[in-house]
Amino acid sequence: MLVERIREVRALLGYTRLESNSDFAEITALEDVRISPISRTPPTWIPASEVRGEGIFLRLKEDAVQEWEDRKEVQELHRDFLDSHKRWRQLRNLQPAAEGFPGIRFALLHSLAHALIRQIVLDCGYTSASLRERLYCRRGNDNGGPMAGILIYTAAPDSEGTLGGLVELGTPATLGRHLQQALESMKLCASDPLCSEHAPSSDGRGIHGACCHACLFAPETSCERGNRYLDRSVLVETFTSSGSAFFG
Repeated sequence: MLVERIREVRALLGYTRLESNSDFAEITALEDVRISPISRTPPTWIPASEVRGEGIFLRLKEDAVQEWEDRKEVQELHRDFLDSHKRWRQLRNLQPAAEGFPGIRFALLHSLAHALIRQIVLDCGYTSASLRERLYCRRGNDNGGPMAGILIYTAAPDSEGTLGGLVELGTPATLGRHLQQALESMKLCASDPLCSEHAPSSDGRGIHGACCHACLFAPETSCERGNRYLDRSVLVETFTSSGSAFFG
């Protein structure tokens, strides 16, 4: 779906140090205990800005995603990510440890969004730091689910918004070419074989598999989860993995 006009309102609720609330889970699912207030007394108003832009929305077929999730290799990778997620939260004294785990479906959508962003910036006229992602991910048993969608968008404070370079790439023929090239570039990384051999960490330092700055990481302003829950092997075959690839 081509989203020719987007209106986004960004409001300042408070401050955090080192890690934001969105690093732990969906921002709406967390209490505000880690946020420092913006005033000594409860504010009657908060500063906000309105920006306008454009975007491309993609939705994966639900039956294809469910079939992929049922594979043995994908379920094993799901458990690896869950163990890494638990250890990451334990190091930060967050309980229960398994809370907020988005699942392997989120890793698929997140990795696809980053791969497309890195490819799209070559033609759209924007830098990778100017594009942002919004992921719509819920499993079938979740409230309001299932969902498997990606919104890649850009926004600017100008009253007229942006120039249309991103929407122009959303036509089927053009987007199909970029998608094919994005997946092709994910098969090899400049850091291979080390990158492809990387598994979700068990020491709590990071929650990602086969990915690095040379292939899949995006600027912090573009990513919803601080470059966590990423893995090239859920998209395409790599040197060390073949059974967990969603795309043939």
